[in-house]
Amino acid sequence: MSLSQTHTYMENNNNIIVGISIGDLNGIGIEIILKTFEDKRMLELCTPVLFASRKIFSKYKTILNIETQIQSIQDINSIIPGKLNLINVWNEDVEISFGTANKEGGKYALLSLEAAVEELHKGNIDVLVTAPINKNTIQSESFNFPGHTEYLQSKIGGQALMILMSDKLKVALMTGHIPIDEVSKSITPELIREKIEILNQTLVLDFSITKPKIAVLSINPHAGDNGVIGNEDKEILIPTIEKIQKEGKLIYGPYAADSFFGSGNYLNFDAILAAYHDQGLTPFKTLAFGNGVNYTAGLDKIRTSPDHGTAFDIAGKGIADFESFKEAVYTAIDIYRNRTQNSDLIANALVGKTS
Repeated sequence: MSLSQTHTYMENNNNIIVGISIGDLNGIGIEIILKTFEDKRMLELCTPVLFASRKIFSKYKTILNIETQIQSIQDINSIIPGKLNLINVWNEDVEISFGTANKEGGKYALLSLEAAVEELHKGNIDVLVTAPINKNTIQSESFNFPGHTEYLQSKIGGQALMILMSDKLKVALMTGHIPIDEVSKSITPELIREKIEILNQTLVLDFSITKPKIAVLSINPHAGDNGVIGNEDKEILIPTIEKIQKEGKLIYGPYAADSFFGSGNYLNFDAILAAYHDQGLTPFKTLAFGNGVNYTAGLDKIRTSPDHGTAFDIAGKGIADFESFKEAVYTAIDIYRNRTQNSDLIANALVGKTS
């Protein structure tokens, strides 16, 4: 069962404004956006706003023979509920070079992202869903980051935590887009505690899990075998986990990563905290690729994206699978609703104490 089949929605969800950045022009971003909103029922769930160019979307619709209706608007105050809205961020003609990683693709991906993040920061859109960027071509004076996660943390309040999620699996990363030779040096008791705190709070507030169970994967193979294969687990990770356990949180581990997923042990937990990028994302994408969602937890605002990249190899061919992008939209809506509901509960509890 996909994420979309498990979601339930309240009436008038189209009041939730979903901002969308289009990603790299030469990748599959615009294609999966158009395919997602070709189904008009999506517009009953939210009001989407594209930050892009009408000319680019017209070109894509012609090339891919997609009939998705788009409503151009002047500015964010002109949003029309029940329509796929588009704000022109630029008006010039731009050449599309499918499958090519070039500076043009990066330039306009950044213009779209900057415009969307500005409105997210101002509160004019409720959530942000980002289509894939090319991390090389988008680099510039105003974007000097390894990816979306780090950029968003610089623009929005909070401490970012990358979570890849599907129906049955949520994998968070202790360290993100850093070289492997920096991983062990980066993992400190303070970092471990920070990431566990963010993950625990996210599971409670964003996913309404009252008492989350979190598994932590080891830094070294076999959790270091008591110091035979590195001392980081014995000296840093295990003592920190034990201290957090004494505070009442359901934190378990460290578990050796090589057998954790294959044994199905991940099904016993609400989320897993991996020590580094590929330790967590390789098994996740093996188990859930194409139906997963990348969620940037820990921020004051909500951002999701599909679990894949620009897919230059199939760009412009009309064969891109849009399920992950659609799931990203669903997930952003659900998290927004959960945050709103939990915020109301907290407010009501405070009122009760003071009355």
